[in-house]
Amino acid sequence: MSKVTNIVVAGLGGQGVLKGTDILADVALRAGYDVKKSEIKGMSQRGGSVTGDVRFGQEVFSPMVPCGEADFLLVLEPTQVEPNRHLLRPSGVLITPDAVEQAELPHKRTLNVALLGALSAYLPMPEDLWLASLRAGFKETFFEGNRKAFLVGRASKAATSRATD
Repeated sequence: MSKVTNIVVAGLGGQGVLKGTDILADVALRAGYDVKKSEIKGMSQRGGSVTGDVRFGQEVFSPMVPCGEADFLLVLEPTQVEPNRHLLRPSGVLITPDAVEQAELPHKRTLNVALLGALSAYLPMPEDLWLASLRAGFKETFFEGNRKAFLVGRASKAATSRATD
């Protein structure tokens, strides 16, 4: 893959935006890509807007996703769609919380991981690398719940619609 894949994760402070970008970057590293990551915390301590950029490919020079060039915009909080839509390229994919059945999640705090599961269906990294990154990214006591959330997302309508494209 010589093309750089650009992903922006957006949400509010405390929703797991930064943890999600950490896991996403780790998966891409494990898959052998050059990876750059950046985050804008804003007022994350007070529930303010938070974004994280992850770029990966054969060679990546900058950690920031330029406006209008995100291949994927993963949004954890619906109010953050419009403030960040300008980052998404016209043919980009928007993934929002309604992409997963939240009632199936083991805990509401696993939404970020479930949405990573939905995103994973679009990316070339195999499931075992995602699970290894989840195991490395969380305390062992939280792994099983996050594994379940990831699999809910991976089997979601966003992921299954991609599989039939």
